[in-house]
Amino acid sequence: MAKKKENISFEEALEQLEEITRSLESGELTLDDSIQAYEKGMELKKICTSILETAEKKLEYIKKQEDGSVSVEPIPEKEQDALF
Repeated sequence: MAKKKENISFEEALEQLEEITRSLESGELTLDDSIQAYEKGMELKKICTSILETAEKKLEYIKKQEDGSVSVEPIPEKEQDALF
């Protein structure tokens, strides 16, 4: 059976990731438990990264200027709604 993707907040994922890090650093886990913790940590890292990338896209975009330079500007609110 496929695992159901967890629907957790960034803060919850980060807290769980920090707890896993502490467990791994303690050296008290068995090898199998360490591997399972590492795998769960990688899943949580992906969740955090995805949430952060989405937040960045909501806040700003890169705009090419006429002179060839680029600038980062906030996305107008009306355009944010269309993206998400």
